[in-house]
Amino acid sequence: MPTAVQEAFLKAFHAEHPAVTADAFVTGRSPDGRSSYQILSDRVAGARRVLDLGCGDGVLLDLLARPEGRRLAGVDLSPEALALARRRPSLRTTALAQARAQRLPFADGAFDACVCHMALMLMGDVDRVAAEIARVLSPGSTLACVVGGGPLGGEAYELFSGLLRDAVERAPAEQRIPPLGDRRTRSREGLGAILEPAGFGAPDRETVPIDLSGPVEQVWAALSGIYDVGPLDPAAVSRLRESFVREAAGLAGPDGLVPCGFTVHVVTARLR
Repeated sequence: MPTAVQEAFLKAFHAEHPAVTADAFVTGRSPDGRSSYQILSDRVAGARRVLDLGCGDGVLLDLLARPEGRRLAGVDLSPEALALARRRPSLRTTALAQARAQRLPFADGAFDACVCHMALMLMGDVDRVAAEIARVLSPGSTLACVVGGGPLGGEAYELFSGLLRDAVERAPAEQRIPPLGDRRTRSREGLGAILEPAGFGAPDRETVPIDLSGPVEQVWAALSGIYDVGPLDPAAVSRLRESFVREAAGLAGPDGLVPCGFTVHVVTARLR
């Protein structure tokens, strides 16, 4: 699939849903109580110059801005998401640019760390992306990414995935998303094949469960932001929601909360 087609889809989707990733993930918590954004922020705690690749509406940059004296930058394909980021008071001095990860608008060695939350796995020409990240990092710098994993099993995310799969299979071709990203980003070996030729050491990958449990409508709101839902017609989305709410209600505990969990992979690699 040409990268231009993938990027056109992503730009159109985020024009309508500029804060969708943050809305889905900001309430999720790992077993130690941190969000996936906080985990990434902690992985680059000692860095003074940090680039957020695919920064969206700036929720991760907001965390990164809390230690004073940092120089921050963020890039994203979506002007609508960047407009939300620019409204954050903490990011007044952050360099925010609409740009492609395959051609970053920064000088060689400009950063000590790069973070990327749920975006690397969506990018085309990812070998070029890795080369550009390496170019703008100084030697010894850290790349820290969160990429998607899968459902934990037996919970609302797995239920939603099955219902969505059925809805997409029934939808006409024009209501289906294009293939996104590079499957190598889903495995440790694949990530090594991408990152090591660019100059990084062997990547470390930690699998972390994220808990999104809550009232059924809250869980639906988080899960329904997934890309595959976007192109479906309103009637199909309405049927999907009705089926999910009805079946997920049976999963609720005595407290009324629906268990919902999935995994992410936290990847770190150091530039040689």
